[in-house]
Amino acid sequence: MSNARNFYIDGAWVAPRDGTAFGVVDPSTEEVAETISLGGRADTDAAVAAAKAAFPRWRLSTKAERLDLLREILSVYERRSGDMAEAISREMGAPIDMARVQQSGAGSGHLKAFIDALADFAFEFPLREGEEDTRIIREPIGVCALITPWNWPMNQITLKVMPALATGCTMVLKPSEQSPLSGLLFTEILHEAGVPAGVYNMVNGDGPGVGSQLSAHPDVDMVSFTGSTRAGTAITKAAADTVKRVSLELGGKGANLVFADADPKAVAGGIARCFNNTGQSCNAPTRMLVERSRYAEAVEQAREAAEATSVNAASEGGRHIGPLVSEAQFEKVQALIQAGIDEGARLVAGGTGRPEGLNRGFYVRPTVFADCTNDMRIMREEIFGPVLGMMPFDSEDEAVAIANDTPYGLTNYVQTSDPERARRVARALRSGMVDMNGRARGPGSPFGGMKQSGNGREGGRWGLEEFVEVRAIGGWPPE
Repeated sequence: MSNARNFYIDGAWVAPRDGTAFGVVDPSTEEVAETISLGGRADTDAAVAAAKAAFPRWRLSTKAERLDLLREILSVYERRSGDMAEAISREMGAPIDMARVQQSGAGSGHLKAFIDALADFAFEFPLREGEEDTRIIREPIGVCALITPWNWPMNQITLKVMPALATGCTMVLKPSEQSPLSGLLFTEILHEAGVPAGVYNMVNGDGPGVGSQLSAHPDVDMVSFTGSTRAGTAITKAAADTVKRVSLELGGKGANLVFADADPKAVAGGIARCFNNTGQSCNAPTRMLVERSRYAEAVEQAREAAEATSVNAASEGGRHIGPLVSEAQFEKVQALIQAGIDEGARLVAGGTGRPEGLNRGFYVRPTVFADCTNDMRIMREEIFGPVLGMMPFDSEDEAVAIANDTPYGLTNYVQTSDPERARRVARALRSGMVDMNGRARGPGSPFGGMKQSGNGREGGRWGLEEFVEVRAIGGWPPE
């Protein structure tokens, strides 16, 4: 990429002021795919200064102007969606067909949803009928630091950049240094679409560097972060001195509750959802809780589904999972699989090591553990790999108690043919999202968690609300 070593500041590609070289590794081959620059303090300060200078103008832009801009961004994005899929596949190992449909497609999907949400979003309105002289105003919060992860690059970048643009904020994006190629391409798209200079800025860097500098920067009004709970805690502490707004979308350890009356394909569907993106999703259903009368059958179905899951290079077409993103992630997943064995879980499929025939690349064997207990590391920690833990339950109350016995609260799943039970269990689960019987939530619905899974919401009007301040003005003159 021609601008791989550069940053985007104040409407132009610029060379780093304080940059260091960093090799982006193709996880399918373990070879360097591209070399980027990691920024330093001078680069962070320059980007924030550009965003701060652009804010007084952009905050006064009209909703119509912002809608036109988002529509133009969508047009350019759709034209370059193939390039985006290839970049994501190369940088983080998503199989190319999956990258085209899910990874790149997430970006266009969110763009469309935000265009619809903005069209219906009111920035000024009276408090209520009879109180028209009290005016409620939603206005942009200011300069936003947007820090995104490597596992779903376009999903998370568009969930942050689009609502910031739509509400009149200015911003600095720091993509993950492990998947920066999609962020560079996205920046090219925004430049071509005509985002005004300074409104959108992009600096590559790592968490301890640019990430920490943005989190503590006195001229940043808000930090929106997606990543690990550990990093989210550090960002919250760094932002506290300047009382920034901090919106966090963090880890998860989702439970999939399979009742005896669930669809016969529920277990295989749960395996597919758990292993999608090679298990590298915060909302993956990595704990499968099965009603005891169906448990033995479910374990066998899970084994069959795991053993039928093929693993291959990201560049290859077809339905398979790819490698993990990095050597560090590979070693982490290997250690947790070994921990499951050491703690006495029954290994049903997979295990440590690479799949047969794949001796290079960060590939992991699709793995299923049965007879787990909820105090095992594989049931407590977010593994971020194709690893499922299974355990039985005897009653609805026990299933809910096990599901809620976690520090996380992002997404849970319910499989039952009983509508009353489905509604009852969904209400009892302590998570920001619940999917039932294989049905996903609709476009523009709020994405986010509870407890240590975070404190914000992304997507649709809820995503817009994250980026505004709410003001109340009394004595508003009649119009």
